[in-house]
This record gives sequence, C-alpha cells and structure tokens, in this order.
Amino acid sequence: MGVISVKGNSVVFQKRDEIAVLEPWGKDCLRFRSTPNSIITDENWNLLVQPETECSINVDEEKATIVNGKISAEIFKSGKVVYYKNGKEILTERSEMAFFSRYREYRSMGADNHRATVIFEPNEHEHFYGLGQEQNDCFDLKGSTSQLLHKNTKSSIPFVYSSRGYGFLWNNPSVGRCELTCNHTLWEANSTKQVDYVVIAGDTPAEVMSKYADLTGHAPKFPAWASGFWQCKLRYTTQDELLEVAREYKRRGIPISAVIIDFFHWTEQGDLKMDPRYWPDPKKMCEELDEMGIRAIASVWPTINPKSENFAYMNERNMLVRTERGQYGIFDFHGLQTYFDAMNPETREFVWSKIYENYYKNGIKTFWLDQAEPEFHPNQYDNLRFYRGNGEEVALLYPYHYSQLFYEGLKSAGESEIISLTRAAWIGSQKFGALVWSGDIPSTFESLRMSVKTGLNMAMSGIPWWNSDIGGFWGGDPESEYFRELIVRWFQFGVFCPVMRLHGDRKRAKNQPLRDSETLQPSGGDNEIWSFGEKVYPILKELIELRERLRPYIHKYMDIASETGAPIMRPMFYEYPDDEVCYTLGDQYMFGSDILFAPIVNQGQTDRRVYLPAGTWVNVNDKQEYEGGKFVDAHAELHQFIAYVKKGAEVLSVF
Repeated sequence: MGVISVKGNSVVFQKRDEIAVLEPWGKDCLRFRSTPNSIITDENWNLLVQPETECSINVDEEKATIVNGKISAEIFKSGKVVYYKNGKEILTERSEMAFFSRYREYRSMGADNHRATVIFEPNEHEHFYGLGQEQNDCFDLKGSTSQLLHKNTKSSIPFVYSSRGYGFLWNNPSVGRCELTCNHTLWEANSTKQVDYVVIAGDTPAEVMSKYADLTGHAPKFPAWASGFWQCKLRYTTQDELLEVAREYKRRGIPISAVIIDFFHWTEQGDLKMDPRYWPDPKKMCEELDEMGIRAIASVWPTINPKSENFAYMNERNMLVRTERGQYGIFDFHGLQTYFDAMNPETREFVWSKIYENYYKNGIKTFWLDQAEPEFHPNQYDNLRFYRGNGEEVALLYPYHYSQLFYEGLKSAGESEIISLTRAAWIGSQKFGALVWSGDIPSTFESLRMSVKTGLNMAMSGIPWWNSDIGGFWGGDPESEYFRELIVRWFQFGVFCPVMRLHGDRKRAKNQPLRDSETLQPSGGDNEIWSFGEKVYPILKELIELRERLRPYIHKYMDIASETGAPIMRPMFYEYPDDEVCYTLGDQYMFGSDILFAPIVNQGQTDRRVYLPAGTWVNVNDKQEYEGGKFVDAHAELHQFIAYVKKGAEVLSVF
C-alpha cells in the first residue's frame, strides 16, 4: 500500500518505485502526473498555467478525495484513480499487473526515460471523438487504435471528447499509441519522464471544448480576407503564369481571395528565397494582386541540404534536426535533406529573418507550412535529435513550433490577423493561427467520404481552422466524368468548411505545353474552375458565389471560435448533446448553429437520408419545411446539394 499526503491544493501519492500528484488545473479540470523517478518535473509542454481554483480534499484510511467544481477524483492507497463528474463515475484506472499491484506501467528506456502506459476500464456505449486527423473511415473512434505520431495525412493531437461528458488530454509529445477498444482504453508514451494527463468535466461538448481552449490556447481572430475562395494547384511555375490565372478569375467575375505559390519556386531547398529566373519581381506581382484584392500565399518547406547557402551557418550552430547515428539526411526528395529545427528559438529567429527579407518585404505575408510533421524515412524517431530532446520523446512538438515561428515572426512585423496553412498540428497549434489541412489525399469519392469525418474529429481536437484539398491531391483527370462529378461534390463540401481551398496534382492534358521543363518539379495539369468542362464550370462558379454570400455568417462563427473554442464545422452532437442519434452521424454536420449540411460522398448518388434534430427545418433548395426528430429522404442532382436551415434563421436568405 502507498502513502497519501496533501500538499497545498494537491494530493501526493507515494509507493515503492512511484510518485504521483493529482491537482486542479483550471475550473472543473484535474491533472494527474506520475513517475518512477525521484521527482515529478514541472514541464507543462503546451499546457497553459491556469488561475488557482478552490478545491476540497478529504483523506481517510483508504483514499484521498479531491473535488474541483464538477469533477472529482479518488486516489486509493493501492494507487488506483477513479474520476467522477457531478458524482457519477466517468473514468476508472485498471491494473494489468497481478494482484493489482500497479496502476501505471513503466519500462526503463535508459537514464530517466521510460515507456509509460496507463489503462482505463471500458465503458459500454461510450463514444470518442478527436485525436487529431487520420485518413480513415472512423467518426466514432470507439473500437479503434491509433499510433501517436505525425505523417502526411495524419496529425496526432492526443485529446478525445467522450460522450460521457468529459475530455481527456494526454499531455505528452512522445511517440506512442492510443487504444480506444472494447476491452480497455490505453494511452502509452514510448519515451517519457512521466505520465501526464488532464481530465476535463463539462455538461455539454461546448463546455468541455471551451475549457480545452482555455487550457491550450484560443485561435486568434480569423483574417477578414480568408473566408473567401483560395485558388491553388501543383504548381504555378512562374510569376507570369500565376498572374494570368489571377487576372482570368477577375475577368470572369469570379470572387477569389487568395492564390498560392507552391513548392520549388525557390533556388535550393533551405535557401528560403524565390528563384529570380521564374519570379523576377515578386514585389510588383504582389502589388498587382493587392489591386485585384487577392492575397499571395507562398509555400515554405523546412527542408535543407548542403547545397543551400544557409546549410553551413545553421549546421555549425545546431539549428538543424540531427541524427543520433548515421548521415545527416533523413528525407530523400531531390537529394538527401534534413530539416531546420523549429524547436530551437535561435533557428526560429534566423529562419524568420530570411523569410522577412526574401518574402515579407516583397509583399508576401501569408505562408503555407508544408512538410510540417516533419516527414522523414524510415520512421526511426529514436534516431532524431531535436533542440528539446530525442525524437522518440519530443517529436510531436515539431509542427507546433513550426507554426510558432511564423506567428511570432509576423507579429514582430506588425501583423495582427495571422493564418498559416499547415499539414500538421499538435496541442496548442491553434493559438498560432494554424489552418490545418488533411494532407496529400487521393482524388476519390472514398477520400471525400473520409474527409468529412476527418474534419469533424479535428474540430473535436481543438482545431477550429481546417480544410482539405478540394478534389483531393493525388490524381484527378479533368477530362474524366468520374473526376468532374467528384470535383463538384467536393466543392459543395468545401463551401461548408472553415476555409474553401482548391488544390491538387492533376493529370496533364496530352496537348498541354510543358512550361517548366528545366525545373526540378514539373507542374501538374490545369486546376482552375474552368478546367473541368462546360457542364461543371457554372456549377463551381455558383458555389463560389454562394461562399461569398456566406462570408458574414462565417465570420460570425469564426469570432465565436476564437472567443469560446467552438468550431464552425461541428458534429451534430455538439449542437444536440441530448440526442443519442447525433452521436452516430459522421456523414452530416452543423455549419455554425443554423445550417445543417449533408454532403453527397458517393459516385452517382443523388439521394440520401438526413437526420433532422428537434425543431423546424427548411430545405434550402425548395424551401419546404420539415419537423425534426426524425430521418427524412433528400434528393440533389449534381448541380444541387443537401442543406437545411433552422426556421427563422437569417442565413436562409443567402441560398
């Protein structure tokens, strides 16, 4: 049996080979830390320090009980911890050891690091949502397992919302795994000094997510220009080509807010400057775009190799991601590359100085942070050495610091509305204006279907700014009927996403001239909305015009997201937490509080069932009214989509 004591607002538990602390961490939240080491560290990672809250602690012969508002917990002398919300049990630790001798497992990984595992009892009929983004077909994550690591199309944000009314934050940047299976809930860190997690209690999903935002940071104010349509492709290879596209959008009267300069516009990976052979006067280019009301966005990769003019300087000052063994190269793409180490404050300062000089001063003030995981091969995290430690222990922090680099740099330059498109995120990335996208996903209906669920789980991971490549990234033949149908259905989905952005590596037409034969990375096929045939073009144009009319509504809810943490793209249960049906609906969602969107995600489909919660709903196509609390059959030809608006809502007038 262990020993329990009280230290201030904390309960301290000790037994052979373990120390644990259970304490309040903000209103209605409890933080638990434990270690087999001699001391518990004060490392908060990205968890924000909270104002001290009043709590009560009672100790008897068997256990200590701590109460902090709606949440309470008991820690027994055996080491077992049980959590309650408003007196009802919500989460109970399980021992996997014989005779219940230990409730946390530690396996030494050398020095003070351990593989640490915590297991909880399963709860029947419990649903889980969140855990970042991963391209799969899961909406409710119960019954699934997931590696905690980043890679292209996968951002691990170790937070889940439970239908039992709590949030669980695994506060650890180590590579690991999470199992939300029928026989247990398991969290594991491969290499860490201590177990560290927070349990958040709330009466509604909105209340839990608001507290989560308080713990990890709120998104800044959403930029006024960013709610419109973003145009992109792989890739505009010259300044003239990009301007031609921007001018053509304006000539056709199509609303457009941004155009993106994709990768390999630079001289060498790591030079952090544009190639003057293809981009001779970026300042003049940006001035013309500004006159058209179009924002220029440039892709920045964190890759670097010895041919870069910055490599020697950064290498000698430990500004690069290093290897514990073997050569420097960890990513093979047009030569062996490593990455600049965004965890290092000196690296962030140096890289921003180059970005400021070579991009910002030329008028490019918004950036696309690609390769943000970072991507490397093979995935041997223990071979990476970052500023903050070995990769096995800290790798998940990288995208957070990558976004931090640009946010703080832009702030220092006087910018107040900051947004950075990024391929990965971690706990707290939202406070640096991270707009996460789902990565390089295939151009298929299956991928579209998965993207809906991905976006909803990201919303429940505390990331309110999210989007996908409209049309998917890999492939897509503008001449094929399959892809033309897909691009329309994906555009419809894009209208009702936080950001509407077209991108992809399209198949080149047989007669398309190759403008960029001398460049390392040739351009894909055309990807402007007039590229997909005469039948599709007017549909896409009308959808962009609808998005334009929706912008005041979008900004209203983006402001709410910044203030409260409530995402604009939200699962049905977020708005209707008392309706059990809503916890099963991964193929429809609320866009703000007034719009219900039900995307069509299958080839050839024009009919589907839609669940309408309690209330009166208006079909945006025929304005017919429906009473909620039931499923209805809905129909939409290719030029139509399925959406309902709450009766009496002002936003109905834009449809």
